[in-house]
Amino acid sequence: MAGSTLFRWLFLLLAIVSLAAADSGSGEAETTVPGQIRLSCGASASATDGDGRAWDGDAVSTFAPSVTGVAADASYQDPSLPSPVPYMTARVFSSSYTYSFPVKPGRVFLRLYFYPSAYGNLGAAAAAADALFGVTAGGITLLRDFNASQTALAVGYAYIVREFSLNVSSGATSLNVTFAPSPRGAPGHGSHHYAFVNGIEVVPTPDMFTTPVPAFANGGRPNPMPLRADTAFQTMYRLNVGGEAITPRDDAGGFYRTWDNDAPYIFGAAFGVTFAKDSNVSVRYNPPSVPKYAAPEDVYATARSMGPNAQINLNYNLTWILPVDAGFYYLLRFHFCEIQYPITKVNQRSFFIYINNQTAQSQMDVIVWSGGIGRAVYTDYLVVTVGSGQMDLLVALHPDLSSRPEYFDAILNGLEVFKLHKYGTHSLAGPNPPIPLKQVFSTVDGSRSESRKKSVVCAAVGGVAAGCFLAVLVAFAVAWAVRRRQRKAAAEKPADGLLGPTKGSALYDPVQK
Repeated sequence: MAGSTLFRWLFLLLAIVSLAAADSGSGEAETTVPGQIRLSCGASASATDGDGRAWDGDAVSTFAPSVTGVAADASYQDPSLPSPVPYMTARVFSSSYTYSFPVKPGRVFLRLYFYPSAYGNLGAAAAAADALFGVTAGGITLLRDFNASQTALAVGYAYIVREFSLNVSSGATSLNVTFAPSPRGAPGHGSHHYAFVNGIEVVPTPDMFTTPVPAFANGGRPNPMPLRADTAFQTMYRLNVGGEAITPRDDAGGFYRTWDNDAPYIFGAAFGVTFAKDSNVSVRYNPPSVPKYAAPEDVYATARSMGPNAQINLNYNLTWILPVDAGFYYLLRFHFCEIQYPITKVNQRSFFIYINNQTAQSQMDVIVWSGGIGRAVYTDYLVVTVGSGQMDLLVALHPDLSSRPEYFDAILNGLEVFKLHKYGTHSLAGPNPPIPLKQVFSTVDGSRSESRKKSVVCAAVGGVAAGCFLAVLVAFAVAWAVRRRQRKAAAEKPADGLLGPTKGSALYDPVQK
């Protein structure tokens, strides 16, 4: 116990020294990001979106030489669309086509925008269910047999944005993005398939992922676990925990990321409490370990904790449930900042971080990790999943009493979840998510959409419906038991195509330090 306390104080002293040095340059302006590219597919002229970003039409763009396919206009504008640009026009392909974007070596965000609507000038033959296609970029398969219509129904949104972080290798001068309709016979409702896209965005970024080295959070394998520099990532979730959604316009660093509210992912009725920073607390970053572009200040200025009642807190976990594709590694980034008095000292609040029922971190004391109140910090963990299809990724917090903290509580400000590509198959592609049962039995009419995230209610009629409901409950119970076994197996077996963190591992890179 004495050695642990000494280590904590040494860690705090070092953090304070580094923060004092960093503060001397805290007045510098945020770095702008040159080289951003935005293409409004199917458009013949430039236009500006709701965030003030300019989009070039691909019909006259140098990034789409001899562009093929059909330029199509959406027949209906869903009121939940954040802007008509780039969603109201699309480029539709009946055969493979490649866009080529000039880039410099390093990391880029690649965002693909999809609005699975009816496009009047395509004719009745182009049904939404027939839009089944794959996308590759930089040698990585991003999407395979992707159905934007099914995906939108499954997640309850009228539109889909897929964000990837790709590493452009040294010597490369372009990023090629290829759209290819799935071959005949692929899963779908029609005898032929087509590909489409509404918008493509390329944003150069620093390397945000390989440092700090993440800790491996399950299976009892060695940690830390270095990531290869050429790893491709897909953004699965980016949550402003305890705060409102943050639009691309208000993101930090000029990267135009979207931060969603975390409330829809909280498990059960145990929401904890949300709060904002005290008026006399200022959020301060700690570059280079926590640069200003790590997350917007609004992420660190709000938080969710378990609540003020110690006895209640000891009897539950503050839990988020995040559906993901099974069979991949995931990087989870936790953002922390103590923003309210009286939490100013070491060992006032200490807690566990659990990921998929495995302990990722014990004695998580934000003051120790950050160096003081108002100091932003984040920490990364790596987890592995097994199987196929979709599964739930569970993130939970619970008080850790081993150091006898003053308060029995936990806190979180932000959470990001990234999927890592499989090195053996060079793929990030997962299956199309299943449509929730309540939507299978409902008529989904885009013209009746009233909010960004739609809820479709299914009414049960008479004894037949009651019988169906009972059958569904039985099926759900069986499926729950199977998935519970799969999650338990995740701690014992690495994902398909990936090895553990040894010298033979796909994630092992002896060059990295």
